[in-house]
Amino acid sequence: MIQHRESLPIILLAGPTAVGKTFLSMELARRLGTEIVNADSMQIYRYMNIGTAKPTREERALVPHHLLDVVDPDEAFDAARYLELAAPVVDGLHARGKIPLVVGGTGLYLKILTRGICPATPGNPDIREALKREEKERGLAEMHAELLRVDPVLGRKIHPHDRQRVLRALEVYRITGIPLSSRQEQHGFQETIYPSIKVFLYRERDEIYKRINERVLMMMEEGFLDEVRHLMEMGFGPELRPMQSLGYKQLVRHLLGEGTLEEAVEQIQRETRRYAKRQMTWFRGDPEFRWFHVHDVEEIMEWIQNVVAGIS
Repeated sequence: MIQHRESLPIILLAGPTAVGKTFLSMELARRLGTEIVNADSMQIYRYMNIGTAKPTREERALVPHHLLDVVDPDEAFDAARYLELAAPVVDGLHARGKIPLVVGGTGLYLKILTRGICPATPGNPDIREALKREEKERGLAEMHAELLRVDPVLGRKIHPHDRQRVLRALEVYRITGIPLSSRQEQHGFQETIYPSIKVFLYRERDEIYKRINERVLMMMEEGFLDEVRHLMEMGFGPELRPMQSLGYKQLVRHLLGEGTLEEAVEQIQRETRRYAKRQMTWFRGDPEFRWFHVHDVEEIMEWIQNVVAGIS
């Protein structure tokens, strides 16, 4: 059991993709005299910069960032590994009297950093390979339908296109005979690792969608297609989980001759809008997050300072 850290809190800064987290995080870090800890599940990968909207070298020179460029795209990485790496960073910042600013849109990473993690079920290579064969024969939609039958609680939470999580949930069920959701419920995320201040940034939906469309076009101008081509030339194949992520997946398909570039860009825009909607749904489920409009910098700072004063 991870024990509660009694010293300083951590600040969690979340929000949907394209809301403006990077700009605001830089401003808050500057005012608080602290450093940023990444909580974006794609920015941990090396060589994946444009498509993940990773902070630039100039931004990193202004404010130190942690947990960027941690592993190559063909290396395994999960929530347990994130907690293993993030906790020492947070403790190190606390030891220097700084309040860590944890920034990202990956809700699970933020959750386990403050509430711990359900002990993982060891994988079974034979079952995993059998599931992969079944998915090729039956299709992902049927695998998700099976998950809904054996674990309806988790099946409703996992997106039907999230291949990794669908197959992992089925693997756990076949190994243990117990739905993964039941194991998670028993754990309950009831540990308290760090006292936390949770900020969620929002914009109006139409504005978010407009920014997403524009950002995808900007990424293309910055060389997103060349980035994906370079990754493939380095030997990172389309079967890898990061290469199946939003944006990369669509451009990989285009480079393999499946559809035009225009179609790929439109798909990225559409799927990113859907992803932003899912992010907002996720964070609405955590009442500890206080929602602020991204422009309310002074109000956010005042609230953070008041909460810190109350904790200390």
